[in-house]
Amino acid sequence: MDLKHHHVEVNGLRLHVAEQGEGPLVLLLHGFPESWYSWRHQFAPLAEAGYRVVAPDQRGYARSDRAASVDEYSLPHLVGDITALITALGAEGAVVVGHDWGAPVAWTTALLRPDLVRGVVGLSVPPLPPVGMPSIESSRAIYGDRYYQAYFQEPGRADAELAADPAATLRRLLVTASGDGPSPEPVPWIVPEGATIVESLPEPPELPAWLTAEDLAVFTEDYSAPDAFTGPLNWYRNIDRNQGLMAAFQGLRIEVPALYMVGDRDMVTALKGVPELREMLPHIVPKLREDITLPGCGHWTQQERPEEVNTALLDFLRSI
Repeated sequence: MDLKHHHVEVNGLRLHVAEQGEGPLVLLLHGFPESWYSWRHQFAPLAEAGYRVVAPDQRGYARSDRAASVDEYSLPHLVGDITALITALGAEGAVVVGHDWGAPVAWTTALLRPDLVRGVVGLSVPPLPPVGMPSIESSRAIYGDRYYQAYFQEPGRADAELAADPAATLRRLLVTASGDGPSPEPVPWIVPEGATIVESLPEPPELPAWLTAEDLAVFTEDYSAPDAFTGPLNWYRNIDRNQGLMAAFQGLRIEVPALYMVGDRDMVTALKGVPELREMLPHIVPKLREDITLPGCGHWTQQERPEEVNTALLDFLRSI
């Protein structure tokens, strides 16, 4: 079965999607700075197991349309794209799997639309309903103005730095944040004073086994446009806006079957409050089936450890 690429119109935007297989719908939502291609190892195993596997380039990313204004990248917009995509694909519901930024979108879609979401899987980022991420103000208080999410807030600055040499940006970021990165322990991403965002990431001596030159070339092509990073960065520029937009849903629990997976060398595990949040997962997600830690794995869960991720996904899909 070959991958099929096409576009689907949702909420006035055309989203590029890659899909394979037939059967119950499984949506795979990438994170930053990735694209549909980050799920390259999941398509065939899930499709061969009898599922229709669809991975969109999300709003503002890669081959999908960019929204006109910053405030059109809020969490309600992102969740709205996924609910509209399920309907546009002709499905009555889906299992939604998200990694990195895709995880808050997946968790929140499950929180708000359990009628459409049969099950939810989060890779790397655990559920923090209803907003998905702490406010920029709270992050600044803990990590300072050079914390990457705070650094991303200034329009144009990180956009230009990341886009100046996309191959170097992606090579440095993908390797540094992986289990093959230079730091023996996961650490928050903080840009040193006087450095650019790219200069904060060391140049790797070589690519790890999970990231080939061909893989890097695909990601680089996805980010070859001069404004390619602006849409993705605008997701971060709505973190504080999301606090207000989602306030009415405070206290809701995610009531569908769920799975969480993270690498023990993922930066997310080093963030303040995450260990305590994981202890609370059974209360936040009462139907959580498993909370899996992958030893030696960094941030790019499904790319670094495809076999373990695929096994866990298939076990979860069969169980619901």
